[in-house]
Amino acid sequence: MTAAGASTGAPSLRSGARVDSGDRVRVLVIVALLAFLMLGLPPLLSTYWIDVLTAVAIYAVVALGLNVLMGRVGLVSLGQIAVLALGAWIGARLEFATSLPFPLVLLAAGLLTMVLGTLIGLPALRLSGLYLALITLMLAGAISVVLAATNFPNGGGGFKGYTDTLQGSTAVRRPDIATTDLAYYRYALVFAALMFLLALWHVRSKPGRAWAAIRQSEPAALAAGVNITLYKLWAFALASFMTGVAGALLAAQVNHLYTFQFRTSDSIALLAVVLMGGIYSLWGAVVAGAFIKLLPALLDNWGLPADLLTILFGVGVLQVLLTAPAGLAYQFPKDMARLGGAVARLVRRAAPAREAAK
Repeated sequence: MTAAGASTGAPSLRSGARVDSGDRVRVLVIVALLAFLMLGLPPLLSTYWIDVLTAVAIYAVVALGLNVLMGRVGLVSLGQIAVLALGAWIGARLEFATSLPFPLVLLAAGLLTMVLGTLIGLPALRLSGLYLALITLMLAGAISVVLAATNFPNGGGGFKGYTDTLQGSTAVRRPDIATTDLAYYRYALVFAALMFLLALWHVRSKPGRAWAAIRQSEPAALAAGVNITLYKLWAFALASFMTGVAGALLAAQVNHLYTFQFRTSDSIALLAVVLMGGIYSLWGAVVAGAFIKLLPALLDNWGLPADLLTILFGVGVLQVLLTAPAGLAYQFPKDMARLGGAVARLVRRAAPAREAAK
């Protein structure tokens, strides 16, 4: 996924900056990684793991929205899973009610979710920190209650598109070019990459600089002429748009939507994995997507209890807060570099001893 490029916590590049050799290397690495994920990895995996990786790609986009809000603007939101549910509801309804091409459905779901997500963010504009987290958590709970009362569209008639009879229930359609699980995995991967490019473009341009100023100090940003209200709403809108697209992708992946798939408590788990992955790097969203979807599948495959996941997330958050505040996206490469340096020093020290033994 195209999380690269945003390898710094606060973007300092100007919008017209030239592409240096480091950027070229990052682009080549991303292209090679995408090619491996799309072409090299699928033949090695079963259908089950292809489905898991599809979910990883989708939830990486959800984590990306929270990454933008927290890491770029400093807004702590616990409502992203509810926004994902809204995007899934809208996407499923459009799929059942219209014959629009699938990319247009994704775009419409993203735009409509963006409007709703921005409206949700309006009451929270004057709040920050714990207060903002509590408000967004309560809003997420309210959305979950409404969705539980209305249920998700399943092919029925009327505005809700819901029917209680199993005979009237149909699966959410997939795009014609991606009806199989493997094809849909590649399809979701492409759109996930586009969402990361969209986020990267914002981070590297004027909104990213405004967000960095707001995160550092709102009074200083206001004194510098930054429209704080505008750029906070912009961040909510961008995060909601990307999450809405992810919701529509998820609706077509799982075929049938149920309220238990969008628990309010999952928003707390999402916050935990984003912190562990790294909130200051777009790569952290990729790590978060793997943690929230790949790790449970691995535990289940190994026959370990699901409750172990909560313990691992708790330990992971403590470890990040105490030793790696920037998350694994920063810490892991540094640790690997230190390990490589230590191994190289040991090899150099052992070389004279081997020569003397000869």
